[in-house]
Amino acid sequence: MDAPDSAAGIAAEAAAGPPQLTYEDIAGMIEHAVLAPEATEEDVRAACDLARSYRVAAIVVRPYDSDVAVRWMAGSGVAVGSVVSYPNGIATTPVKLYEARDLLRRGVKEIDAVVGASKMIAREFQHLETEMQQIATSCRESDAILKITFHTDLLAEDLKSIACKIVKRAGAAYARTTSRSIDDIALFHRLCSERAKVAATAETLDEVKAAREAGAARITTTATAQILDAWKAEIAARAPAETPAAAIIKT
Repeated sequence: MDAPDSAAGIAAEAAAGPPQLTYEDIAGMIEHAVLAPEATEEDVRAACDLARSYRVAAIVVRPYDSDVAVRWMAGSGVAVGSVVSYPNGIATTPVKLYEARDLLRRGVKEIDAVVGASKMIAREFQHLETEMQQIATSCRESDAILKITFHTDLLAEDLKSIACKIVKRAGAAYARTTSRSIDDIALFHRLCSERAKVAATAETLDEVKAAREAGAARITTTATAQILDAWKAEIAARAPAETPAAAIIKT
């Protein structure tokens, strides 16, 4: 007896289209980055305040800002992340391991480890996989997550596919592409999604939405305020206008 009602409900939902994205759907993807070499401690504090105010997923700071960021973001619900061998991934394995473990001891909960493009091009895959497995183990022991970053704009298509294998075998939580290529994001999502999520970069709301559609779960950006202010405005614009009181007075 309930089947007709259920069918009607399904049809109504289909007609209504997919659920509208909320503010949290986009804000929850954002990692606010403050990695510029010239950023002062005041800039880092302002970035922490911004991340807290906009309720983003994480703030990503330089390693020597990790102590203050962890202290300032305590209780905010915003994770503190930092970088290992940033920006080019050219440190030796022992240095990378020390960097990661030092950050974890300081309370960082998200580690972005950069893979050297030259090692990928030289096809030193076993070396890279072992390196990232060791960092991933340290992250798991500290209840932190690992994101592995690849300079995909420097990699041939077959190397991008192998990058995804390294992420999965290492047990990382995210595969990150440094390019803004939607094709790269979609490729990483297709090859990694059963074991890892995809992180990307963007500087506009349109880029964030396109990356999300392609499969990105996280976006690192310096344009957090601009993106989320634009998103707030878009949400406000789609809200139904209030009915004027005069229109509901019966004549």
